[in-house]
Amino acid sequence: MKWLQTLQQYFPKHKYAIDAKQLGDHAVLAWSNLGYWEDGQSSYPEAGQALAMRLADRLQLDANDRVLDLGCGQGASLLLWRQHYHVQQLCAVELQVECVQRIRHTLNSNIQIIQNSFLNLNSKTFSRPFDVVLCLDAAYHCDLNLFLRSTHFILNSNGRIGFHYLMLSDAFLNLNRFERLQLKMLLKAADVHLGHLQLEADLMHSIQAQGYQQIEMEDISGAVFSGFSNYYHEHLAQNVAKNLDDLKIQMTAKLCQKLFEQGIVRYAQITAIKDI
Repeated sequence: MKWLQTLQQYFPKHKYAIDAKQLGDHAVLAWSNLGYWEDGQSSYPEAGQALAMRLADRLQLDANDRVLDLGCGQGASLLLWRQHYHVQQLCAVELQVECVQRIRHTLNSNIQIIQNSFLNLNSKTFSRPFDVVLCLDAAYHCDLNLFLRSTHFILNSNGRIGFHYLMLSDAFLNLNRFERLQLKMLLKAADVHLGHLQLEADLMHSIQAQGYQQIEMEDISGAVFSGFSNYYHEHLAQNVAKNLDDLKIQMTAKLCQKLFEQGIVRYAQITAIKDI
């Protein structure tokens, strides 16, 4: 059993787990997104926070909003909503058991944190609906329609939603069968299903069909894909991969670089308002 326990140390604890310390975030409640890398952005914690704030600011997050954070990861976003935006009514959903336990132990607050998939939400999950639902760098791991149906139940009328998703550029239409298969396998390694991704116009239509309006999409591929890849190659590439966590970061950086260079899959920030 000892050799098995030793071996398990080299495996990520969850398929969505990330070694934030390896990326440069040593906080107990660390960031776990690709980051938004603006000019002069040099550290991973700064970039992780920038991605979150860009989405929150577009949603006009307010201290009086009742807020739900879907896929809150290791908890850094919860601190941001509390400390910077002064949100008092805050709930969260996270699939990783260890993250949920760490957040509960560290914050020791009245934030309701549910250990579950954010695809399993309904009007009975929470006592009251929300004014704002945010999902940082996670929704593209699932079917968009399932995600939007799940969130629709728990939003107030005129409630705001903000999330990140991947969309296809027109260049996808020119790929042959073999090239599409290559792209499918490449995305599958990152737990993204090519069949879930759509062209921008189709994506817009799908969101409208699920009961949302005033939809805004912003292509931030350069600041996210290229930014994360550049950060890795400038600061981390010289490090030897010691375990699968390190290898995962390395492969993520290579995937981001390839997706950005190809220009076929784009990284979008999306905000919308629920229909009355």
